[in-house]
Amino acid sequence: MFFPFVISFLLVSLERTLAVSTNRNIHFQGWKGAGCPPPDLALNGTVRATAADRHRSDYAEVKEVKFSGEIGPLGEKRLCKIKCIGGEWVGPLCQNHDDGGHYHPLFRSCRLDNLPAHLVVTYHNVSIQPGRVSFPHGATVLLRCREIGVYKLLGDSALQCQNGAWSTRIPACIPTTMLTNFTEDAPPTVLVKIPSGSASVEPSGDLAVFPGTILHLECLFSRRLGNPEWTWTSTFRQYLTGWAIATEEREWKYRLSIYYSKPQDSGVYTCATPRGLTNSITVNVEAVHCEPIDVNSDPYLTARVEGSRLGHVAIFQCPIGFKLNGTSNLTCQASGLWSSPIPQCLPIICPSLELDDPHLSLVEHNTSYGGRAVFRCSWGYKLTGQPGIECEVDGQWSGPVPTCQAVQCPPPMSPLNGRLVEDGTRYHKVGSAVQFACNERHQLVGENTVVCTESGQWSHPPPFCKARCPYPGDPAHGRIAPVKFSYEPGDHLKVTCSAGYVVRLEARPQCRGDGTWSEEVPECRSYQDV
Repeated sequence: MFFPFVISFLLVSLERTLAVSTNRNIHFQGWKGAGCPPPDLALNGTVRATAADRHRSDYAEVKEVKFSGEIGPLGEKRLCKIKCIGGEWVGPLCQNHDDGGHYHPLFRSCRLDNLPAHLVVTYHNVSIQPGRVSFPHGATVLLRCREIGVYKLLGDSALQCQNGAWSTRIPACIPTTMLTNFTEDAPPTVLVKIPSGSASVEPSGDLAVFPGTILHLECLFSRRLGNPEWTWTSTFRQYLTGWAIATEEREWKYRLSIYYSKPQDSGVYTCATPRGLTNSITVNVEAVHCEPIDVNSDPYLTARVEGSRLGHVAIFQCPIGFKLNGTSNLTCQASGLWSSPIPQCLPIICPSLELDDPHLSLVEHNTSYGGRAVFRCSWGYKLTGQPGIECEVDGQWSGPVPTCQAVQCPPPMSPLNGRLVEDGTRYHKVGSAVQFACNERHQLVGENTVVCTESGQWSHPPPFCKARCPYPGDPAHGRIAPVKFSYEPGDHLKVTCSAGYVVRLEARPQCRGDGTWSEEVPECRSYQDV
């Protein structure tokens, strides 16, 4: 059985002990040679490297490997070791601080999964968030209901881990009359009111009270159903009980009052309904003071401290741009310790941005609170999404990272009586060119080549093909007028013959709409042939 450890250097020359330095699960394999093999270092079951790669290759005479192990949810450090016995590593064995430093095998740990929502877990005076948390063998955790007196704890408030199993069943929180609309089959709610003085709800669910405090315990029960009854274990004095005097309270609040509490008032105070359903508050009156709060070590941390005696509260804040690392409200508890360590103000930093898009780049990248990340795309691409995002107060970016999309121009229109001269590509990216050509007896009017620009538009409007009649050439012994490279539809030709020649037929060829002449150019004939 192997456990996760944080390994640190520790060389003990007397026993030729070697330490290994890494964050790994230790995994050990058999060895056919003398002594034991170099211990392998594995991460999540995958062997990464052996100690021989880092330190030495000869482990034949190494008897032990010692390392510092972090055990439990608070990272408690213990000195642990493995021993070479019969060619195999045995262990780990770890020291127990309560047993004079002797080494013992590590027993199985315990978990607290699927806890009821209203249970609060405390371990070594630190509140633990339930979930994927393991507690080492021998650990004791305290559990209480989140709202004292509003829920009744059913079960033991202290659990001890015993080799993978808890000493008793996990307790439950039973809702009381305030939550069940004052039904008779629910235990009564007991509210705690402190008009003067101070008190603290302890991890065990007990109420620790500073001497001199005035304390009212209010049992909530419908008066029309009968009178509840207060009992107590303290023999110090009798306590005033009875229905509240105020009009709005006297039908459902049955009160017990402790004036100017003294240590002798410590005990269990129980309210019972006529049906025998009960709810109790355990009161411990102690003159306890905690260490004064010192926040001078953190220039950004501000605190409003009520005092340093039992039940006093300290409230912490950080300025804009910083987040509180820890608990904002601390209470002085009966142990003489504050309910949590003094928090720290850490600057708000958003995670660094990793760009998976090869066409996307950062113009600006400030991960501090209020900082910006500004993006741009390479030539031929456009941003899809916000061009800039900001680091917000929760340490997250205000939006997702944009992407780059290739700029494309719309498919060009093929001109009437013409065609596109393309390379067969379906999409037209920036820089791609398209050529146009006209059918026979048509002339291109406009640019014969257009280019896709970064705006996603073509560099020129598409051309068009206009019908043109070709120059037919001069007839023999004559000439045509007008003379052009090409003729537009509707143009007429006139033939003029040289001296001694005449046009046999009076004809004027006309250029038609399809680029053809209406008739052939007439011939010039000699007078002698006419």
